[in-house]
Amino acid sequence: MAKFHSSFLFFWFNFLLFLSLAVCSRYEQEELQWLDDKGDEINMVQGRHSSLRSCDFGTGKWVVDQSYPLYDATCPYLSTAVTCRKNGRPDSDYEKWKWKPHGCSIPRFDALDFLGRMRRKRIMLVGDSIMRNQWESLVCLVQSVIPTARKTVTYNGPSMAFQALDYETSIEFFWAPFLVELKKGPGSQRILHLDLIEENARYWREVDVLVFDSAHWWTHSEKWSSWDILMEGNNAYKNMNPMVAYEKGLMTWAKWIDLNLDPRKTRVFFRSLSPRHNRENGWKCYNQREPIGYFSHPHVPEQLLVLREVLRRTRFPVNLQDITTMSALRRDGHPSIYARNLGEKDKRETRGYSSDCSHWCLPGVPDTWNEMLNAML
Repeated sequence: MAKFHSSFLFFWFNFLLFLSLAVCSRYEQEELQWLDDKGDEINMVQGRHSSLRSCDFGTGKWVVDQSYPLYDATCPYLSTAVTCRKNGRPDSDYEKWKWKPHGCSIPRFDALDFLGRMRRKRIMLVGDSIMRNQWESLVCLVQSVIPTARKTVTYNGPSMAFQALDYETSIEFFWAPFLVELKKGPGSQRILHLDLIEENARYWREVDVLVFDSAHWWTHSEKWSSWDILMEGNNAYKNMNPMVAYEKGLMTWAKWIDLNLDPRKTRVFFRSLSPRHNRENGWKCYNQREPIGYFSHPHVPEQLLVLREVLRRTRFPVNLQDITTMSALRRDGHPSIYARNLGEKDKRETRGYSSDCSHWCLPGVPDTWNEMLNAML
């Protein structure tokens, strides 16, 4: 009966999610399909807090660590699309890399320590399917130390929550790829309201730790644009520079944060753009077995420049979690063709399959994002 109840809740969560984003582009449909699949202390002379302030977690190198991964792909909270080895990926080297920042180190994730510090707290990750990728990673990092009967997952509209009952801790994911509101208008037109956010933001109140991301859906090519019309007040726009629209949307988010949250009660993080390796029609990540060593001239995405400027103008102390460069080195970490279960014949004949170079295999790169988040907390 409990199994039927859980399946029923999962069905309704995904049904409501589908209704909220009807008439999607092909890229959006792929994201929704992915969503639907159910499937060291800081070694510095200074004290812990001064260490964290002086350490740039975003610059460093990937080193092999045979003690990784921190969990295995049998974690029951992983979507099918990210269980790459289970889907037939022949190598597991991508699970064995640890990020080593220059001049310091990121503590190894300790689930009991994390749960102890997060006792009676709500943690919410807000964004798109790559943020759900990170949510699944965080849930898998903590769930193994909790008895089966003392953990649960619940679904409520566009959100889902993993609950560690004995700790009264909730780790939640909220679907809001733009942060601001995307609505269905006359003639099924998709209207993105750059100055409206409350429909999403009402879920963010009374949360102790908020982690946001928003980037990919703002930059789809014109053919696969995620909206038909942009609205700001009573003004409608068919064409607007995506980065101008992105800045306007982020400013609406920043104003809401400034006006509605208390920094004494809520910690806020904004995770930077997760890079895609989609060149060569999405096959840039196929059959990659190790990270890129370094970039002689690292590329800074325009979205990150816009985000930094918005955060500079925000009164609320938002922490930027910069994972862009470190993740850009990990072209080996994507599912590629292993976002679905492949038989031996399928693996030999890859023509006709899409290659996912946007999301990340788990265990994998998002586990490092969460180790970094844990250190920043």
